Amino acid sequence: RSCSFTGFSTVQSRKLAKSLSRSSVRSRMSLKPPKAYNSLQKGALIWDPKPLQVKKIFEALKKGLNEYLEAHQAELDYLSGRHKDTKRNSRLEIISYIAFSLFPLQKQIRSVERYIRKLEFHISKVEELYEAYCIQCRLRDGATNMKQAFSLSPATKASRESLVELYRNVQECTEDMCFIEGALEVHLGEFHVKMKGLVGFARLCPGDQYEVFVRLGRQKWRLKGKIETDDSQTWDEEEKIFIPNLHEKFEIKVTELRGLATILVGVVTCDSINFFTTKPQAIIVDITELGTIKLRLEVLW
Repeated sequence: RSCSFTGFSTVQSRKLAKSLSRSSVRSRMSLKPPKAYNSLQKGALIWDPKPLQVKKIFEALKKGLNEYLEAHQAELDYLSGRHKDTKRNSRLEIISYIAFSLFPLQKQIRSVERYIRKLEFHISKVEELYEAYCIQCRLRDGATNMKQAFSLSPATKASRESLVELYRNVQECTEDMCFIEGALEVHLGEFHVKMKGLVGFARLCPGDQYEVFVRLGRQKWRLKGKIETDDSQTWDEEEKIFIPNLHEKFEIKVTELRGLATILVGVVTCDSINFFTTKPQAIIVDITELGTIKLRLEVLW
């Protein structure tokens, strides 16, 4: 491998380094300050981009946004059809249509049209960010390969200078990738999670008390519930809003409360990729290994 790269000139390597340096995404894109993004907040791992995970989230996000776009386009077509029908009515009937149907219908059509334009802009922005992310990923891979090649070549002053420059470019591309990951998170929307209760058949008895702890990254939701005498369940909270991010999964922990003691029932993780859809997603997860106690949640994106 070292022989194949020793003939690469120092001038070419410096040109490559300069081109990589000029490709910094933050110099070409107008993004908000880093503090607006979860990935770049204090304590986050900003030096560990995950291209495969980002690709999965991007594809799920784009699919969900297109579902919303298709649904609202169908609604617009329906309203436009109704609007045309009102114009075909006779002159005597048109007064009542104007008063009670036509004007509100036009207002509704304009509202749907505005929302469609927002969705189209949202999709184009997500695509732009992901395209920039892929470019930085390819540049980082290229600079990494060049760095490895120069490290195997004979040590000279020119090769050492190239290694330093290439190392700087790898760091810059990595930072830009993390920056774009944070920008993408702004476009992920919200998850509205509703508590639907525990399912345990014989395992759930009247008077039993449970605590459910749901975590997504730094976001936490702790709620307590009780099994009533009629087998119904009461919970102190029913809904929580979570802000999705690129790298974290839902962590769910269920404990049984017995006086001052707590007994761990089970801990599970749940990926959020399937939640980027227009319809509410019913989730039933096995809390115990044998599935004797399950947790029912509903997620609306």
